[in-house]
Amino acid sequence: MVAALTADTAEDFDTTIPARKLLDISKALPEGASINLAIADNKVSLTSGRSRFTLASLPASDFPGLDEIDAQHSFGVPRKRFKNLFEKTGFAMAQQDVRYYLNGILMEISSDCLRLVATDGHRLAMSEVAMDTGIGEERQVIIPRKAVLELSRLLDGSEEEARIVLSPNHLRVELGSLVFTTKLIDGKFPDYQRVIPLDGNRMLEVERDVLKQSMSRISILSNEKYRGIRLVLSPGNLSIQANNPDQEEAEEELPVSYDEADMEIGFNVTYLIDVLNVLESDKVKIKLKDANSSCVINDSEDESSLYVVMPMRL
Repeated sequence: MVAALTADTAEDFDTTIPARKLLDISKALPEGASINLAIADNKVSLTSGRSRFTLASLPASDFPGLDEIDAQHSFGVPRKRFKNLFEKTGFAMAQQDVRYYLNGILMEISSDCLRLVATDGHRLAMSEVAMDTGIGEERQVIIPRKAVLELSRLLDGSEEEARIVLSPNHLRVELGSLVFTTKLIDGKFPDYQRVIPLDGNRMLEVERDVLKQSMSRISILSNEKYRGIRLVLSPGNLSIQANNPDQEEAEEELPVSYDEADMEIGFNVTYLIDVLNVLESDKVKIKLKDANSSCVINDSEDESSLYVVMPMRL
């Protein structure tokens, strides 16, 4: 990562400073405080008002060089939209999975669409934004988990442009004076289109906040390890049930829009709540087929994001 700012200096110089210590010192100083830096004998002196710190330093020549990338494609996207894509998909990334290509997010770019997809093998999150990327041939890259988390933090909610630059092995995101570069995961992301059920014929529609709050309450008595809950559907009604090895039970009923046949299905409640946390409309749609098939969840008013959650046996 490269960041730049203006500074008043009598001569050019370069050095290295322990980043975490410099950050902690800067945070601890009064707001608006001026910082002065001086270098001598592999030491950096930092003064601000009556405070003085001396930090160890290494020659700038020892600092790893930044990779020059062979830029093949570039396009701009509003920072707010780019950040929103990460927020709506990042929770579904795998963590330390042996299938290393799942420990990140797939970014798929076509001429008129930017799409992010994440999956850990039990659930899938997909979100897209329609835009002119200027890229003729569709391109897929996998952004590592650490880079996803860092970009989510760096991107703000403004309409300013984030410039995305792609090379065969790198992704670069230019945010004004800040430039973030990451290596891409060298692997083949699974064909996510194959795991999106297309034959779900039972549609459930319910108030999003009501459903989330109900699931949060019922989950208190779910199995702490497997986090399973049971959804029991009948026309106009949803019963959410949970129990645990201590023979404790919880049940809550909700009025819903559902006019299909009765059915029961189990899910990991954490996966469902994670989806409900990122949806934004008042109502949520859940498409089901049977007790052994994954469900599809999306906003009732916005189909730019889609979520798939596998069922579990209880």
